[in-house]
Amino acid sequence: MGQVSLKGKHLLGLQNVSPEEIKLILDVAKKMKNIVLSDDKKVPLLKGKSIINLFMEPSTRTRSSFELAGKYLGGADVINLSPSGSSMGKGESFRDTLLTMSYMGTDAIVMRHSAEGAPLYATKAVDPIIINAGDGAHEHPTQALLDMYSILEKKESLEGLKVVIIGDIMHSRVARSNIYGLTKMGADVHLAGPRTMVYPELEKLGVTVHHDIREAVANADVVNVLRIQLERIHSALYPTNREYARIFGINNEVLKLAKDDVMVMHPGPMNRGLEIAPDVAYSDQSVIQEQVRNGVAVRMAVLYLTIIGGDGSELAY
Repeated sequence: MGQVSLKGKHLLGLQNVSPEEIKLILDVAKKMKNIVLSDDKKVPLLKGKSIINLFMEPSTRTRSSFELAGKYLGGADVINLSPSGSSMGKGESFRDTLLTMSYMGTDAIVMRHSAEGAPLYATKAVDPIIINAGDGAHEHPTQALLDMYSILEKKESLEGLKVVIIGDIMHSRVARSNIYGLTKMGADVHLAGPRTMVYPELEKLGVTVHHDIREAVANADVVNVLRIQLERIHSALYPTNREYARIFGINNEVLKLAKDDVMVMHPGPMNRGLEIAPDVAYSDQSVIQEQVRNGVAVRMAVLYLTIIGGDGSELAY
């Protein structure tokens, strides 16, 4: 790995993360996966460190996996905070909440916020390492990292793979982080969805845009299906749920156009029967459940590399 190091660095997104840094995280995640699969999941790597999960939006998978990641890494002290369970519910400002956490000697703050740029603001307000767990429709870097890791468990390399991301690209922080990460690692990225959700201007990011799902899925190695974010949609971006499922939903008929060994992915939670058919979600081609397990391993790698450093060679796992 040479001089690549993430020690003391914030992880705000993948737009400004190098391919070498992405590779480092994915390589270390392999060792962390061994810990996740072992009988004894506690290893003394973050002993004495403190992590605060500050989630201003609801989350099951991301918050739980970050909490487990901290605990598996030697019992780091992990505290979960939400607006209703903190002084933010009494009117305390976001900045004052950050300062309070910083003064407690916190090593890292894992943050989810509805406002794009909130993690960047946090880096300018306090000293702890800031890890973005999703900011508005901007980025969700650890989801993209676990997606790439999940692909590499089945494929030899990301280089040259046709990866199709389908759905509500406009509102998706997952899509943005995947676009940045996958293109940097040499994948051939295609986007598909309604014209109201997938703009042609996105091709400036080095991807191919489709509005015909069959055209997009043809010969695909990976199909990553995004959740229709009903809570973020404030206008009629498609006629009805039934029409969306008929035209853009992933089902077995559409999937026949992809390669025989195509992988089906979804960041969760799923709107089954809307963006993905249930029989596809639970098929042999699906790695959706394994993505959840891989999320713990990847987040372990991110916490370890940003707080402790190293290049993974020092880990005997």
